[in-house]
Amino acid sequence: MIELLNERVPRTLDVLIRTWTERGRPGAHLEAWLFEGEAERRKAEKILADAGVTAHIRSAYKPLVHAFLEEIGTDRLTRVTVRYPVHPQANPLRFLSEAYPLAALLENVETRFEPGDEDLNYRVTAEYDDGRVVEHTVFSPNRLRANHLGQTDLNPTGWLRVTNRVDGADDIDEALEMEIEQVFHKAMTALMAHAWPAEEPYAETIAIDVTIPGIERPLAYGDEVMSTREALHEDFYFSLLEFFKHRSGRPPEDRGLQPGQIVPDIRAGEGDAHVRVTLRSFGQPQDPTRPEQNIETADAAPGLAQIYRELAALLGETFEGRSREGRPVRGLYRPGSRPAVLLTSGQHANETSAPVGSLRAMRRLLAKPEANIAYIPVENPDGYALHGRLCEGNPRHMYHAARYTSLGNDLEFGRGNSVYEIGARNEALAKSGAQFHINLHGYPAHEWTRPFTGYLPRGFELWSIPKGFFLIMRYHPSWASAARTLMEAVTKDLSAVPGLAEFNRRQIEICAIHSGGTPYEIINNVPCLLTAETRHPTPLTLITEFPDETIYGEAYRFAHTVQMATAIAAEEAFATIMRPRET
Repeated sequence: MIELLNERVPRTLDVLIRTWTERGRPGAHLEAWLFEGEAERRKAEKILADAGVTAHIRSAYKPLVHAFLEEIGTDRLTRVTVRYPVHPQANPLRFLSEAYPLAALLENVETRFEPGDEDLNYRVTAEYDDGRVVEHTVFSPNRLRANHLGQTDLNPTGWLRVTNRVDGADDIDEALEMEIEQVFHKAMTALMAHAWPAEEPYAETIAIDVTIPGIERPLAYGDEVMSTREALHEDFYFSLLEFFKHRSGRPPEDRGLQPGQIVPDIRAGEGDAHVRVTLRSFGQPQDPTRPEQNIETADAAPGLAQIYRELAALLGETFEGRSREGRPVRGLYRPGSRPAVLLTSGQHANETSAPVGSLRAMRRLLAKPEANIAYIPVENPDGYALHGRLCEGNPRHMYHAARYTSLGNDLEFGRGNSVYEIGARNEALAKSGAQFHINLHGYPAHEWTRPFTGYLPRGFELWSIPKGFFLIMRYHPSWASAARTLMEAVTKDLSAVPGLAEFNRRQIEICAIHSGGTPYEIINNVPCLLTAETRHPTPLTLITEFPDETIYGEAYRFAHTVQMATAIAAEEAFATIMRPRET
């Protein structure tokens, strides 16, 4: 093991309290914006008040949403107009997105968003049913900072304002670097300064272990939660991928980089933050223990061992690949008279509903003697195990560190077609000759942010806010007509899934308000993207995207039911489409 950083960072809130109580500054008026939960901020206000300092401490993360939760009266509210900042060095929709999910939280209130000035203030006009009109200015503390790519981001930051200082000192109005910002930049600096090898992978595991206070606040809409620890995980993971791509001369969209397994593990802590960065070996593969479940009614992702037992109970010829850490990548092929289909799930292992949905679909598809299917339930078992381990820290976080293989690449972009996880998919295609790949996926069930590198997830802006169950069709150009017909048929069948149309309608509505519209086609109440490309070996590839990172209970059962229904509908639609081609 190689240690690159091991440091304790003082908690900004504690420093602030010490500074303004120990020096005896009664009479001062203090305003601060911190990455701290409401309960801790209120405690600090009381301590300061007891020392004679009038304090108002707000959230530096998603300040408009916090203002409505904590300060702006919503009783008898009928209409709200929000003029959001538009800064020249940020995405024009950045602060509109940062206001999410306010439109959903203000249900039955007419809510309008308008672009405003660049001065980093939301301006709110609140109208009430008794005729009152109240104006609010909500400050959004941000500052410009160079990032790991040599670019400049506009980032949320802590802030301090102090007036009415009885000692006659000047007022204060300045950025206040929080411990969470320091942790991010200290770790990135250490990682960027390391003498990495010339050849990939650079390490087996690049581990970033952090314990830190912060915000973990569920919201009364869907699966939404405001979490600074989750945001720190996401920023570390994608910033390191970007750094290594930039260092190797790859374009930002490249998914074949193999730096090794990048694992930010961000845990709740009290007091000072602690950050440790190490390069580690894998050790023996260990899978987290998960309770046995009935697959038909599972309310959480089952263990890998159970998935493989369920797979073994299905009829078909088995085959097996190997993961980077040495786990089996198991699948089966059952030939039949219908056109061959490849069904896979778990390519991105933090997308938890797909393996259960695919297992349920296979049980039903194999009941048809004519079905001709190759199947892999978990293509990325190393990521699946990592996701389970990370969920021990917080079960609801999206954990994109578990998305790619232990080599650090998206498995279908790996170099060397017979190596590791992609080998199982290649064998499935060779055995079946499938021309249609049903590839079950998911995406975040709540907002995805990167507040320490500009807020919106760079390159993934379309996926930053849930927009319902989504379908993507990729097709070889000569298959355009078949792709369109198949998409129409599948979405029509999905209209029979109870609750799906309403689920999509609501999420699409709220997403459109906070992201500026719907840059995708909606077919039979399902958002869809159809794209001609020849990268995939099959001429037709249907990708599902359910907002499932990371959900449980009834929401999880609904998710894997939709995944199941899609796989069944897609296999049937493909068989129907192929009949004219075969005659």
